[in-house]
Amino acid sequence: MYTNVWLPGVLNGVIAAGEVRRTSRTAPAMNVQEYETEYVVELAAPGMRKEDFELNINGEGDLKIRMERKVQEQPQHARYLRREFAYSNFEKTLTLPDDVDRDKIGATVADGVLTVHLPKVNPAAAQVARQIEID
Repeated sequence: MYTNVWLPGVLNGVIAAGEVRRTSRTAPAMNVQEYETEYVVELAAPGMRKEDFELNINGEGDLKIRMERKVQEQPQHARYLRREFAYSNFEKTLTLPDDVDRDKIGATVADGVLTVHLPKVNPAAAQVARQIEID
């Protein structure tokens, strides 16, 4: 059986240096579903409110999701012994498929989940092939 002697020493050094807290913060979990008439993006955001989000379409036509929440002040007569849940800010840009109707995108926040609805354009309106009349 192979054992790696240096690995526990490296992990102890990382923990002692306080690196675990910094590297354990991850981006919120995200789901993307496709339906016949729309795409649905769900972003896990426990404790976040509607006011904490900003969604917009950038100059390239991509969806930019940004969330920011001010870190709550520590109670005056207490100190944190362990603090794990805190998304202070997050930003993600999603490249949207060509069949998304960018004028009809909508979003809601409920039960700690941001849900973004990306309706698809009407397939008949999205047809590229057509007969061109000659004047």
